[in-house]
Amino acid sequence: MNISGNTVFIPGSTSGLGLALALALRERGNTVVVGGRRADLLEQIAAEHPGIDTVRVDAADPASIEAAAEQVLARHPGLNVLVTMAGVMSAEDWHRPSSFLATAEATVTTNLLGTIRLVAAFVEHLQRQPDATIMTVSSGLAFAPLKATPTYNATKAAVHMLSESLRLQLADTSVKVVELVPPAVRTALVPGHEENEAAMPLEEFTAEVVGLIEAAPDAREIQVERVKFLRYGEARGDYDRVVAALNPAGGHGE
Repeated sequence: MNISGNTVFIPGSTSGLGLALALALRERGNTVVVGGRRADLLEQIAAEHPGIDTVRVDAADPASIEAAAEQVLARHPGLNVLVTMAGVMSAEDWHRPSSFLATAEATVTTNLLGTIRLVAAFVEHLQRQPDATIMTVSSGLAFAPLKATPTYNATKAAVHMLSESLRLQLADTSVKVVELVPPAVRTALVPGHEENEAAMPLEEFTAEVVGLIEAAPDAREIQVERVKFLRYGEARGDYDRVVAALNPAGGHGE
């Protein structure tokens, strides 16, 4: 993915990683469309950042995704980058179904089915572009589990393998598949995470991501340095140590 000259749609980008990346890409000379569920936040973003387009989209709702795709492509027929940023993360207790089943189903719907449905809504259009990119968003937790969030971990592992598979299938097209692999970052993904001293500052994460995209436009995975401890534990042979560090006795992990 080139760092500039693109038209980019980022659903799930009214805050956190998505918004930070949207603003950074806008600064680097891209046309950016921000997507999200809340109309008030979309209006605020449009007012504060002239030139950024917005569209309402709920990644858990297939009809909403289809409607958003129609709007985005009607207004931006040159769209060539989709970033499937939308995601949710919740703590679960799998000792009793009442403590996890509803949350697990909602997490799969947004994180995995949302990603699949977003790709489905844009993949034919992207194949008609001379140079296009699908950027999926997994997590360091796709490679080492956080005890408190089983379904989140599982959906991100699925997004990783989906990305690997799509890259193979789309190799005969103009569409590149790039996987963004964040570590814990100080956002509001879960309550209190913005103040988590163990998490990576959002500004630092965004700057490193943009730098990596610019330095290696053909990269298959965008990995900031901090996520490599989780990403390569099994390959290094210290997976058990990684899992123990992520889930300290009496602690809350990530």
